[in-house]
Amino acid sequence: MKKNYKELLSDITTFVFDVDGVFTDGSVLVTSKGELLRRMSVKDGYALKTAIQKGYNVCIITGGTNEGVKERLQGLGVTDFYMGAHHKQDPLEEYLDIYSIDPKNVLYMGDDMPDIPPMKIVAVATSPQNAVQEVKAISDYVSHKNGGDGCVRDIIEQVLKVRGDWNDNFSAEND
Repeated sequence: MKKNYKELLSDITTFVFDVDGVFTDGSVLVTSKGELLRRMSVKDGYALKTAIQKGYNVCIITGGTNEGVKERLQGLGVTDFYMGAHHKQDPLEEYLDIYSIDPKNVLYMGDDMPDIPPMKIVAVATSPQNAVQEVKAISDYVSHKNGGDGCVRDIIEQVLKVRGDWNDNFSAEND
């Protein structure tokens, strides 16, 4: 019998995220100069920064190549990026190999078809509420939050709470 995803969270030391549709709502605003603009949640950013400060590994694997997105995530402490990655399993396997990370310690969040192969090799596969049906079908957990609207915060907070790493000093005010 497959374990409930909550039972697996205590083993998670590494988060791997797609960007578009996870950190963003999946839409792109195009300016008259051809710039592509995306909206990201500061709540996701807070949780990401907290996880990094607590010593968790974070890797971004995205098909996108937007340097602004990379700068934003670097500003939060992310150092491992695979951009322009349309076949995401290879970069995931390379990342795990470089840092000698066991897939049983990895949580992956994705929202679309290219995310399915890497989701199948990690311990906990997760997705935003507005992920495509095929991704939701293989997810161990589907967030109640949409991409770009706190789904990253949702899953990071759950892992950190299970592992005793979430700062609950303000939980009464923020719940």
